[in-house]
Amino acid sequence: MGKYAKAIVAALIAGASVLLTGLDDDVVTRMEWISVLIAGLSALGITYAVPNSKPLPESARHLN
Repeated sequence: MGKYAKAIVAALIAGASVLLTGLDDDVVTRMEWISVLIAGLSALGITYAVPNSKPLPESARHLN
C-alpha cells in the first residue's frame, strides 16, 4: 500500500475537488461524474508516474 498511497490520496483529492464544484447546485450531472472520474484517474496516473525523490545522505542533511 505504501507504494500506491501517494497516488491514491492525490486521486481522491482531485476527484473530491471536482465533485464539490459539481455539488454547487445540489445536483451532480452525468458530465460532472465524468469530470470527477477523469480528474481522479489523471491525478492517479500522473502522481504514480513521478518517482519519489531519494533521501539525502546523512552527511548532506545539515545543508537543507
